[in-house]
Amino acid sequence: MTESKWLYEIILLIYGLSLFGYFIDFIQHNRRVNKIAFWLLSMVWVTQTVFLLIEVLFKATFPVFTIQDSLFFYSWVLITFSLVIDRFFPIHFIVFFTNVFGFFILLLYISTKAQVAMPQRGVELVNELLVTHIALAIISYGFFTISFLLSMMYLIQYQLLKRKKGIKWMWRFGDLKLLDFYSFMAITIGVPLLVIAIILGLVWAKVANAEFYWFDLKTIGSLLVLTAYILSLFLRLIKGYQGKVISIYNAAAFLILLINFFLSSVLSNFHFG
Repeated sequence: MTESKWLYEIILLIYGLSLFGYFIDFIQHNRRVNKIAFWLLSMVWVTQTVFLLIEVLFKATFPVFTIQDSLFFYSWVLITFSLVIDRFFPIHFIVFFTNVFGFFILLLYISTKAQVAMPQRGVELVNELLVTHIALAIISYGFFTISFLLSMMYLIQYQLLKRKKGIKWMWRFGDLKLLDFYSFMAITIGVPLLVIAIILGLVWAKVANAEFYWFDLKTIGSLLVLTAYILSLFLRLIKGYQGKVISIYNAAAFLILLINFFLSSVLSNFHFG
């Protein structure tokens, strides 16, 4: 595989955008976004296929004889399956989850390969994984905060309408349906960002040989936050909860986020420890 750090980063960026698109389609059944995600993933597949052909045709070897090369071939197989399923079989659940795992495998391969092929650049790439992990997690928290504020505005507006008070302030809060919808959209964007952030954190800990603890309070807290907001999407999309009920739930989920961000950061041995 070529040893250009920037090429690694572009591949991961394209794959991450594709994963993000597949999640949006998974939630909203947006065919336009699905097509964009498909072609982005196809770009990753074409790049990997070129690398694979170079290994087979010019180096007369097949990348399966080491664990590192096997990760590359494994990720290529997963991407191939994802593209075939997406194009010929309408099973969107498996496409999204296959790509989540495929992204993890490809990221693990690129990180370990970079460290071996170009030690100095590899260290830079691994450090960038940590920075990106933290940045994406905080950005996802930003979207969850927006969702919380919109939910609180929904609850306040709901009470004003119910009691027929504060009519002159209603236009400042906005329409109830719009508040509910924008809150949902903020969570829809925040969840895949947090998923990618957690994957980056796991790979960084593995490649950097950091002392990683599955039972660390920060790790558990991050997974709890992700679970809470995935459950919010589940309650809305599967159970059909909207409006007041889901707004109250989102407020409770945000409380979990605050506890994780402030309390576990102090007690954690892993993040900021």
